[in-house]
Amino acid sequence: MSKENTTHTFHIPVLGLGYSVDTPIKVSHFGISSVASIVDDEMIERMRKFHTLKNDETYIPILSSEHDFRSRRITAYLDLMERIVNKQFDNLRQQPFNEGNDITRYFDLLPDTSSLKKRYEKMLLSEDPEEKKWMQGALRNCLKKGAIDVNIMSKVDKLNRDVYGEILSDDYSDASAALRGFANSTLTSSLILSAGMNPRLYNYLENFRDFYPDENDNFRKKIILKVSDFRSAFIQAKFLAKKGIWVSEFRIESGLNCGGHAFATEGYLLGPILEEFKDRKEEMLTELFGLYKVALEAKEYQISKIPELKITVQGGIGTAEEDHFLLEHYQVNATGWGSPFLLVPEVTNVDEATLKDLAEAKSDDYYISNSSPLGVLFNNFKKSSAEKQRLERIAAGRPGSPCKKKYLVSNTEFTSEPICTASRQYQHLKIKQLQETEPRPADYEEQFNAITEKLCLCDGLSTSTLLKNHLLKPRENTAVSICPGPNLAWFSKVYSLDEIVKHIYGKIDLLSKVNRPNMFVNELNLYVDYYKKDLEANAQKLNEKKRKYLIKFKEQLLVGIDYYKELVPKITNQTLAYKAEMIGQLRGVEMELREIGL
Repeated sequence: MSKENTTHTFHIPVLGLGYSVDTPIKVSHFGISSVASIVDDEMIERMRKFHTLKNDETYIPILSSEHDFRSRRITAYLDLMERIVNKQFDNLRQQPFNEGNDITRYFDLLPDTSSLKKRYEKMLLSEDPEEKKWMQGALRNCLKKGAIDVNIMSKVDKLNRDVYGEILSDDYSDASAALRGFANSTLTSSLILSAGMNPRLYNYLENFRDFYPDENDNFRKKIILKVSDFRSAFIQAKFLAKKGIWVSEFRIESGLNCGGHAFATEGYLLGPILEEFKDRKEEMLTELFGLYKVALEAKEYQISKIPELKITVQGGIGTAEEDHFLLEHYQVNATGWGSPFLLVPEVTNVDEATLKDLAEAKSDDYYISNSSPLGVLFNNFKKSSAEKQRLERIAAGRPGSPCKKKYLVSNTEFTSEPICTASRQYQHLKIKQLQETEPRPADYEEQFNAITEKLCLCDGLSTSTLLKNHLLKPRENTAVSICPGPNLAWFSKVYSLDEIVKHIYGKIDLLSKVNRPNMFVNELNLYVDYYKKDLEANAQKLNEKKRKYLIKFKEQLLVGIDYYKELVPKITNQTLAYKAEMIGQLRGVEMELREIGL
């Protein structure tokens, strides 16, 4: 697939709430696509002010007391980002092809397989001034910006009240307002929907013209689903197709070897999942288009051909060889590289203290936790200041966090209004209930730890952005939450954009001194660890439903191992010694897994 690309074969996925919130401003003019979260409108409004003033524009605040403020803040910020990127890109295109200029850097960053890169190199060799000038003009006309894509976590969707305390309609829920903010923006890009299906949000997509094809069968705005298996992807895409909404890309992410929230599959590993997408893509396209065409005609829209449906993959990719194998063997359109960019200060918003901790971290500093108030697994970092603060609050007898933004409120166990399980209010009430339980539960400490493990992510995942850009207000919490994938453990210094991109394309090897297993083996080990912990946690209370789940989980892992043993000989861009070691690692994991009784 990489041979067909004229620009880049990778994208930068969303990173937390704030880590990549302005990454498009930093990389889009170089042709690199990236994703900004549009969940935290409070932080977004501060970043809008920051970039507005930095670019000599007039800042007009959108206050939280104003009508539809959340949606309007997001629209204003996205429009601002596009204006800034367009200005940068126009300046880049007009620059002379001199060393040190951004236009030269644009071409230097391209992969060697890019046809545009080859034309650039041919221009450099030309000795005819007129020909060289003509070739440079042609190259300028072929430059493309990277996409300014946005992400919404579908399940982060609380209902809201107006200034008088009255419940607002569904259109003003958090996710719907964020969607409207994107839909009303000037962007021509994609909305990535993650964290599962939200029927209310999916239904709301029907209201916006930009998600439907124009007279040339093009979409002004596209839908991308971030998924972790074929079945859920197909179900969601069919739901949307029946409403006349086309899914333009499935962004497949490893269930556990990823950053942020982790959605463990039932033992289905990334390799077999990619194989299923590859084998069943045409079947899926045919069925989806049949549903889609009928729905479009009912809405009086016409389309003459099946729209494009891309398949991309992300989560745990660490070397150019792995990247290339994914592109070629599974025929994916692109790959996603996320966590390594947390170590690139010119691309992401990581404060200095956290950046230093990440660069010096070891593998056991990264772990999968139950810290998220969403009740979903969460990749956590032991050295984060938010984790240290959480433990200090427990030690001081005041566990939990003040709950200000309330994006993750969901629990009504003690209150009529939903509250967050990471909040001081909830944890106080839940611990009190536990303390009053008679007789004292044998697993009291385990239950206490489960209550107090929850972290405030609304503030924590934005704080680093505010710290780095000097936007934190007096007396605001300085504790930083960060959620890198475990793959970041192999990267151990601060990098430049050029270094990471050259590493992705195999021009340099940042991991040459590291003995790192293949990404598929790394993910397999994460799943086996997850299985063992789940088995141990349920050993004393194993009901029939859970027993069947664990049996199926183990069976799927063994099926995945067999698949990988057959796959290894097909990895043609690695040495015989590498492949022999990989086979040995797979057999070792298989032996360990078979010895675990159930």
